[in-house]
Amino acid sequence: MNSKQKDILERAAKLYMKLGIRSVTMDDMARHLGLSKKTLYNHFTDKSQLVKEIIRLRIAQDQAVCKSFALKSKNAIDELLHVSEFVIESLSSINTTVFHDLKKSHPDAWKILEEHRFGFVYNQFVANLQRGIDEGFYRSEIHKEIYAKLHVVNIDAIINGTIFPWPEFKFESVFLETFRIHIRAITNDKGLNYFKTQLLNTNK
Repeated sequence: MNSKQKDILERAAKLYMKLGIRSVTMDDMARHLGLSKKTLYNHFTDKSQLVKEIIRLRIAQDQAVCKSFALKSKNAIDELLHVSEFVIESLSSINTTVFHDLKKSHPDAWKILEEHRFGFVYNQFVANLQRGIDEGFYRSEIHKEIYAKLHVVNIDAIINGTIFPWPEFKFESVFLETFRIHIRAITNDKGLNYFKTQLLNTNK
């Protein structure tokens, strides 16, 4: 991917996140980007490819951020707090129709997103659980694979809009509540006390 294509993808992603995918045609996108339709098609053969490449780019960026959290966080709970803040910030800026549009009209892009969640996200959470156990913050008897799958399924339940329809339920509010449930389920007394302390420090 060259710099021009990356610039197009990043700017196109912002428009899709704001307006939804289905409502934005390639003509609309070309006008928004200040490009001719021909130039846009020189870089991307059709809308499906554009959407897929946006998903691939966003996934790569998200993975880099999450890996950096794992490296720079002083413990497993801090890592989860960093990730939760990042997820809430990301979800709150996305048009609620985006995930529906992906699943219904762009199944190839949706499959890429699903593979990311049940691959990278799942493995990151398994690693975090093991880290928390090793550090003495999480319950030692945790079944890591079950909790990791619950975490991934929880994210899917939040974004599919069926169980928690918007605007009655805001993405960030549902995620925050379920995140707190997960923390209380996986931590021991030491971990829960540390989590509460961190929340108090954040709210000061």
